[in-house]
Amino acid sequence: MDFVSRWFSPKVGVEEDPVTGSAHTSLAPYWAARLGRQVLSARQGGARKGALSCVVEGERVMIKGRVAPYLTGQITLPNG
Repeated sequence: MDFVSRWFSPKVGVEEDPVTGSAHTSLAPYWAARLGRQVLSARQGGARKGALSCVVEGERVMIKGRVAPYLTGQITLPNG
């Protein structure tokens, strides 16, 4: 395991989030620079914990792991 995290925000009603991919898009580049590696193994702790594989490719972070989808949707961007 390269790094461990937890994420919660009680001020906005999130006591503790399950594994948070968006948080790891910031954490992975930080730890990649500190550890000198682009491929990292991460674990998010807490009651609803999980494991992720993070690959830092330039300004992009690819995240892999098991998921439990809770929402699907579509985003439409304006032309121009």
